[in-house]
Amino acid sequence: MSRIAALPVELWDAELRRAAAADQATLLEQGPLRIMARTPAVTKPFLSFAMAMVTQTSLPRRLLELVRLRIAFHNQCRSCMAIRYRSAVDDGLTENMVCSLERPSEAPDLSAAEKIALGYADLSCTDHLAIDDATFDGLRRHFSETQIVELGMFIAYCIGFGRLAASWHLIEELPESYREDGATLKPWNLESVIVRG
Repeated sequence: MSRIAALPVELWDAELRRAAAADQATLLEQGPLRIMARTPAVTKPFLSFAMAMVTQTSLPRRLLELVRLRIAFHNQCRSCMAIRYRSAVDDGLTENMVCSLERPSEAPDLSAAEKIALGYADLSCTDHLAIDDATFDGLRRHFSETQIVELGMFIAYCIGFGRLAASWHLIEELPESYREDGATLKPWNLESVIVRG
């Protein structure tokens, strides 16, 4: 059960509802926005920022989705782990790749760039002070300076808001396998739902 009550979409600020296309979205797609809608003055610019993180970047959508899912595992954000975004699937994301996230450095179906980005995400989640010059040297072999900034901002966004969403425990609309209390869950080998975006 969610720790904060979700706001029914018919009570959302009209501008926020339009921006989120909430009337056409499933409850799962609305996700944490169902709670954040309680603060429309903050949530409207947040939604613009969140959209820009995936639409105004030079990074491949597949790479961003792999990073997001790996961070979701570290955060134990059930709603983040349960979904796959259509744009990432259209960019080549497969469930086999998601399964590779269990041991990304050993995965034959992930590119060298994806592996280095996932390593950066892992360090950001688990020991950010261990990120050093060698980390950035590795990133520079695959990404421009601008892309490294985009990746870092995306990682920070996923860590922070994923942890917030995990603490809200918004699980009512998730597949059954994500509702088990007390278990450490993984986004691989569990049912997932493809949503727009």
